[in-house]
Amino acid sequence: MTTPWGEFALTRFPEDPRERLRAWDASDEYLLAHLAEEKVPLSGTVVVLGDRWGALVTALAEHRPTQITDSFLAQEAARLNLARNGVETGAVRLLTTQDVPPERVDVLLVRVPKSLALLEDQLLRLAPAVHEGTVVVGTGMVKEIHTSTLELFERILGPTRTSLAVKKARLIFCTPDPSLERPAGPWPYSYTLPADIGPVSGRTVVNHAGVFCADRLDIGTRFFLRHLPAPGARRVVDLGCGNGVVGTAVAVADPDAEVLFVDESFQAVASAEATYRANGVPGHAEFRVGDGLAGVPAGSVDLVLNNPPFHSHQATTDATAWRMFTGAKRVLRPGGELWVVGNRHLGYHVKLKRLFGNSRLVASDPKFVVLKAVKR
Repeated sequence: MTTPWGEFALTRFPEDPRERLRAWDASDEYLLAHLAEEKVPLSGTVVVLGDRWGALVTALAEHRPTQITDSFLAQEAARLNLARNGVETGAVRLLTTQDVPPERVDVLLVRVPKSLALLEDQLLRLAPAVHEGTVVVGTGMVKEIHTSTLELFERILGPTRTSLAVKKARLIFCTPDPSLERPAGPWPYSYTLPADIGPVSGRTVVNHAGVFCADRLDIGTRFFLRHLPAPGARRVVDLGCGNGVVGTAVAVADPDAEVLFVDESFQAVASAEATYRANGVPGHAEFRVGDGLAGVPAGSVDLVLNNPPFHSHQATTDATAWRMFTGAKRVLRPGGELWVVGNRHLGYHVKLKRLFGNSRLVASDPKFVVLKAVKR
């Protein structure tokens, strides 16, 4: 990536030589060019919110910025890209969306996330630290910035306008108004589950901002909950746990089960733990933010339950699902099972047969399938 601060070698995380997607896009380039051309003073506390793969903090490392992200993968990418480009350890402060934000923010750079709720939550968390002199610049691709995005900046921080589009990217300029009366944050959000979904019927779900389908039970998970395996597995993983409702269902049905909740989203794992605690489940649970099943010992798991995502930001890809499936095969003991729910058209049965040598259809409806693969 060529910038006014130099050229940087960047990759996504985890590294994959077959990956064709870059670790930056035109919106990152546009923002960096604007900062240099307008000679924006990058002094004081510089906060970069939502930097996808560390491109922004790597380029701006000499200004000792703070990165705030919901993504473990993005944080690891930033860590590795900083090292790859010879940036000294500690030059960039790496925080998560669950950490306490800086008390004062002098420059706020925002890579607009896919989730409007996550943007709302983070702007509300950062607003008390923003002052009249704070420089606020957002960036994103044109398809990512909507009227609702601009209204959110204006409602929480102050008057907002946009730039002209360059290479299908756009900037957001916001002038902070400390006297603004901000709305109370609605997150985390809780609701009661419906009565026809098995062990967790009528129970409570807690969602932090940015978690998939945070205000209702998505139809894929609803279908999965109606077709979970019978109790009996001792060590169970809710892989890509989201708000943790699937793993909580296992724990409610079988208090002897040990459930590991895993997701790469800090918001998701916080939601899963809150959901589990809200329901007073007496069993044993562990909550882990990480890169899939990395770090879980091989042959240590009886059952993996998975509703894999098929998007990475705006890109459609099966790379995440494939890595989840291969990770599941590694951690399952012989005879252990991977249960997957997914849209029919994704053809997960083909991947499972290639990897496990078997795949059985457990349940289906016009849109979804539940599949089971057994490790031989």
